Amino acid sequence: MPTYMVQASYTTVAWHKLVQRPENRMEALKPVIERLDGHILAWYYSFGDYDVVVIFEVPSNVNAAAVSMAIMGSGAVKDLKTSALMSPDEGFDAMLLAQGAGYRPPGS
Repeated sequence: MPTYMVQASYTTVAWHKLVQRPENRMEALKPVIERLDGHILAWYYSFGDYDVVVIFEVPSNVNAAAVSMAIMGSGAVKDLKTSALMSPDEGFDAMLLAQGAGYRPPGS
C-alpha cells in the first residue's frame, strides 16, 4: 500500500485549545484514516516549520488527498504538506529506471 507523509502546523487557536485541554490528536486522526482504508504508521510532534508529522498508508493518491483535505478543511491547521514516500527498494528501482530513461540536459 502506498505510504504518505503529512506535515502540518496548527493554528494559534488550535494550540491554545490543546494547551488548555490536552488531548491525543493521533486518536482523533486514526479513525479518519481508517475510514479511508488506511492506517497510521507513525505520529510525531516536531520543531521547525511544522508541528506534526504523520506517516500513514492508504490505497491511493485519492485517499491521501482526502486525508489532507479533511485535515486542512477542519480549520485547525494553517499549513499542510503531503508527500508520497518510497521505500529504499522503490527508490533504487526508480534510479535504475532513470538510468535508462535517456534524458538529455539542456545544451548537450
